[in-house]
Amino acid sequence: MATPILTHNLPVTAPNLPTPERPVRLVARNLKISQDLAPHSHPCGQITYTPQGTLQVIADGTAWFVPPMRAIWIPPDMVHEVRLLTESNLRAIHIHAEHSPLNKEHCLVLEVSNLLRELIFSLEFIEPDTRREQHLTQVILDELISAKPLPIHLPMPKDKRLKHLCEILLAHPASNDTLEILAKKAGASTRTLTRLFEQELHMSFGDWRQQMRLARAYPLIANGTPLSQVAAELGYSSQSAFSAMFKKTFGVSPTIFFRQAE
Repeated sequence: MATPILTHNLPVTAPNLPTPERPVRLVARNLKISQDLAPHSHPCGQITYTPQGTLQVIADGTAWFVPPMRAIWIPPDMVHEVRLLTESNLRAIHIHAEHSPLNKEHCLVLEVSNLLRELIFSLEFIEPDTRREQHLTQVILDELISAKPLPIHLPMPKDKRLKHLCEILLAHPASNDTLEILAKKAGASTRTLTRLFEQELHMSFGDWRQQMRLARAYPLIANGTPLSQVAAELGYSSQSAFSAMFKKTFGVSPTIFFRQAE
């Protein structure tokens, strides 16, 4: 029996799932910031796209950040949770497993080309079970094959204590609390948490927090947030301090990096 797809508090049941004959189906939902989607899975692959809004997807032991005009690939049968960082126009493209455009077992955040944006928009209003829908579907699958992946994800731990600490930082990215302070909130010693960061995430506490802030920065900048505001929201003392960290990681300033991505 097929696992229901949970969207907007309502399941998309088997009759609405993609089939080999009609391999791509679109579900459109405009969601408020309080309408997170609880952990769930479905037998088909999914491209989750937001023309407006920012998403955080928890899947595959990782937190994935999806800016507006970008998308995330979620493989079939993968349990995932969707958190809304802003009000979002959610467009979920369900793809039959036999027609998967991405032979990946893991999630990917993807650039969405101008052509792909228009194709998804057209799919929302097209008459179903027509030759035009078939042609549109094939072009969508072709565009997804060539979509550029984006490095905006963050490894998440399994240990409950370390996961609690990471969730605190995700909810408050501007926090500059030391590991000693956070350890008290997480209910573990500093030594234990230091060991868990290395064992589970293969990085130090400081490196994880920096990667978390970079992952959070990408959707903010892509959404047009001024760099000074991004720096403040992520706990940096100044825009120049944030830009220096960004350049150290990516080799170029945020302005040049996002100009190259256009």
